[in-house]
Amino acid sequence: SAASDVYKRQTQSTGAVSSYGNETSTTGTVRLLMDLRNDISGKHVLIIEDVIDSGLTLKYLLNLLSNRSPASLNVCVLLRKINPDVQITAKYIGFEISKDKFVVGYGLDFAERLRHLPYVGILK
Repeated sequence: SAASDVYKRQTQSTGAVSSYGNETSTTGTVRLLMDLRNDISGKHVLIIEDVIDSGLTLKYLLNLLSNRSPASLNVCVLLRKINPDVQITAKYIGFEISKDKFVVGYGLDFAERLRHLPYVGILK
């Protein structure tokens, strides 16, 4: 079937970037912690991101990956902070939150802590 053909051609690759360190706001420097293992040239690429905050990390990643000639490059994000200064387009958005909130839980951490929480909560 056509659906199973699409599934067979689908691949995934994981990379890691960081701009927070142990802070609740960006350090201003993006670090590439782990690069992709697969060639993305000519492929349709979907970046899965947890939070769009300052946009610094995602801007870096979009620039890095667009230079590798993908057929398309889109973004899916769980949480987008509402900030008119951030000009990054996400094709798929889970939720929007206030730009002054820092969230933890459900995989989101603060200084490598609190990611184990079974919900997303605001750090106070």
